[in-house]
Formats: sequence, C-alpha cells, structure tokens
Amino acid sequence: MKITLLGTGVAIPQKDRVQSGLMVEAGVDRGCSPVLFDCGCGVLQRIFESGYKHIEITNVFLSHLHLDHCGDVLALVKANWLCEVTKLNLWGPVGTGQWLDELLVAYPYMQDKAEITITELTPGQWLEVEGLEVECVRTVHALPSLGFKVTAWGKSMLYSGDTEPVVDIIDAIEASDGVDLLIHECSFPDTFDVTNHTTPGTLAGMLKGTSVGRIILTHLYPHTRGFETEMVKVVAEACGCPVEIGHDLQVIEI
Repeated sequence: MKITLLGTGVAIPQKDRVQSGLMVEAGVDRGCSPVLFDCGCGVLQRIFESGYKHIEITNVFLSHLHLDHCGDVLALVKANWLCEVTKLNLWGPVGTGQWLDELLVAYPYMQDKAEITITELTPGQWLEVEGLEVECVRTVHALPSLGFKVTAWGKSMLYSGDTEPVVDIIDAIEASDGVDLLIHECSFPDTFDVTNHTTPGTLAGMLKGTSVGRIILTHLYPHTRGFETEMVKVVAEACGCPVEIGHDLQVIEI
C-alpha cells in the first residue's frame, strides 16, 4: 500500500504546507486506481505535483466538511470535467449530500456537468474501494467527522482526520492487534489548551501501550514551528515506535 501526503497543513496559509489531503493506493500493478482522502485547498495542485493524474481519481473520502478538508472538491470535479471525466464517488459523513447541493447552488453551470454519487457514512461502516478495505471510525470534532482505517494486502493504515483524542481510535488499532501506520493530527504544541484537536501530550496519553509500527503527525498549525523536535519526542517516548512530522508530497509504502 502506497500513501502520499498531499497536504499536511491547515486553514492558515504557511510555507510548504497546503491543506489536508492524502492519496492511498492499493497498487496500480493490481489494477487499482488511487483513492483520495480529504481534499482541502491546494490539494488539486499537489495531486499534479505528486505525479498522479487528477482524472485517475474517481473516489474521494471526506473526514468532515470544514473548508481545509473539502475546499478543492469542486475544483477537482471541474478539472475532471474539462478532461471529459464526469463520474465521481464521494464518501463523507452525514450532511455531505446537503453540503454539495448547497455548494452547487452557487455554481449552477456545474450542476449538470458531473455524475456525483454521494454516500453518507457512519462510524462502524465497512466498504471496499479499489482494493482497499475502509473502516469508518468515530472521531470528535466541531461537526460530524470520521477517521478511516484502511487495509490492503495485510497492511493497515489509520488516518484520524481532525479529532480530539478518542477511545475509538484505540479500539480500531487494537481490533487488528495494531496498525502499520498511524497518520494522526497534532494541530498544536502542548503549550496550547485546545478542544476539537490533539496535542503531543494528549496523543501520547491516548496511544501509550498500543501497537503502532510508525506514526506521522499531520494537520500542523503554524504554532507548531519550533516545537517539532519536542512534539516527536513526547509521542515517541509513549509509543516506542518511530514518529515523525509529516510533510507535503511525502510518500510512505507499507
């Protein structure tokens, strides 16, 4: 399984980080197309820079409907339409259908340009897409949100989306005796008291004693600059596995 971090940033612009998005691929050699998880502003350009073709993307999962996770969805739809690709499967939490309907009201010329199939997901659902087995995990954010555990060919990855520390993430990890890769938001350093998000200390407290092969911290606010070394240390000491700060266009194979 190949994972490409397209965007590791947030809604505040910062150097070298666009908003949230990652590509997951079970394997082109197995006839599987890449699947996009989140599509914040800047992700469409990162798709191009990563070497993928946007017309290959016909399945998009949204963890939630904040702009920094879905701002480029309609831009992707238009780019594909301009290249004569009109079908898209859009998966997201409850409210995704209403969100897209209301968005298209503002862009009526796009309403008949694409065939978008919307599937609203709830925690605990399982589905198979392009060789990937995807499990929806409950997370806690400011509006309905999901994390995604993705499994292919005996390897597993868990993407948190935006969330406070939640036991459901641990349950998803322990259900399969661990995961090979955890991509978890770590929005602020521990000098901030936050809700709806995670800091290194709260993440470390949640993950202590779990079996994770590797952890990548993402969804990084500008406030984390200068704290990266300490953030990694706090989480690594609790988990006993390699931990790193994610960066845009980083490729991981598991």
